Amino acid sequence: MSARAVILLSGGLDSATVLAMAARDGLECFALSFRYGQRHELELRCARRIAAAAKVQRHIEVPIDLRVFGGSALTSAVAVPKDRSMDEMAAEIPITYVPARNTIFLAFALAWAEVLGSRDIFIGVNALDYSGYPDCRPEFISAFGALANLATRAGVQGQGKIQIHAPLINLRKSEIIRLGLTLGVNYADTISCYDPAPDGKSCGRCDACKLRRAGFAACQVPDPIAYGQAAAETPG
Repeated sequence: MSARAVILLSGGLDSATVLAMAARDGLECFALSFRYGQRHELELRCARRIAAAAKVQRHIEVPIDLRVFGGSALTSAVAVPKDRSMDEMAAEIPITYVPARNTIFLAFALAWAEVLGSRDIFIGVNALDYSGYPDCRPEFISAFGALANLATRAGVQGQGKIQIHAPLINLRKSEIIRLGLTLGVNYADTISCYDPAPDGKSCGRCDACKLRRAGFAACQVPDPIAYGQAAAETPG
C-alpha cells in the first residue's frame, strides 16, 4: 500500500499544484479544506473539483468560524485592498492576512495524519511571490515540523518522523504554473481572487489576482479563469 499524505487544499493555484506533486510521487492523497468564514465559498467549490479530478482517497471540509475573531479582510467586512503595486505588497503584512490561519490548518492536518497513520503533510505556501504573510515562511514551516514531532504519539514513540512538505516555498509563481502544467493541473478549476464578483469572475485587482496574472504573463500562457470588466481595464 502506498504511503498516505494529507494535502491542505484551498482551491487555489498553489494547493492544486501541490496535490498534483504528491500524486506524482505515488502518495495516497487525502485532501483537507476549510469552511472558515472566508469572504466567499467559490474556493471550496474549486477544491471539490480539484479533489475529484485528482481522485483523492477522501476529501474533508472542516467547518470552523474565524469570523468570530475577525482581524482580516477575508473574515470581516473590511475592504480588500486593490490595485497595489508589487512594492506596496512587499512593504507590510496586508489586511488580507488571516491571523494564525496556517497554524490552525496545519494543526487539523496533523490530527488527521495521526489518525491515518500518515507521516506526510503537504501545504502550498510560497515565500517569493506572495503577500508577505508570516505563516508562509520557511522558518514557520520548519518550526511547525518540530512541533509536530513533539506533540504526537508517533513522534514521541519514534514511530516515524512527521514531515511538513512545502515544495513550492522557494518558487516564483511562474515556476509553479509551469510545473503544474507539466503535471496536468487544470488551472481553470482554481481560483486565487480574494474578492470575486457574484457571478464568480475574479476581480483581477487584489494582491492574489495580480500575482496570479503576473505569473501567467511571465509564462506566456493564458490564464484560463474569467476576470471581470474592471480587471480588463487594469494591467495585470
